[in-house]
Amino acid sequence: MSALTAIAALITAGEIFLEHDRASFSNRMMWAPVVLGPVGAAAGVAGYYSRRAAKTALPLASLAIVANGLQGTYLHVRGIAQRPGGWGMARYNVEMGPPLLAPLLMSMVGGMGLLAAVLRRES
Repeated sequence: MSALTAIAALITAGEIFLEHDRASFSNRMMWAPVVLGPVGAAAGVAGYYSRRAAKTALPLASLAIVANGLQGTYLHVRGIAQRPGGWGMARYNVEMGPPLLAPLLMSMVGGMGLLAAVLRRES
């Protein structure tokens, strides 16, 4: 599960980079999930090889990823509200604005890392 967390963190960070690059990284907070992806991947790989890293580095990195995903959800909700028409034109703004549920994908990757840290490795 640690190795899957590492792979998922890299794939998710790559996708986030491409999407945030389209938005020209207009907010400095857009860099946070891009930076946390490789951190989560490194912690996942370390957790795969070391029980100690699985119990220390992996949960810390995963908790940071979950928190960043929740923060991103808030920022995306706020971004939709700031578009012309705001939530009054939700049908249009949710489709054309920042993806509403995309940051929760990052939280799921972090949650997977937390779960990997809690579960015992098979022998």
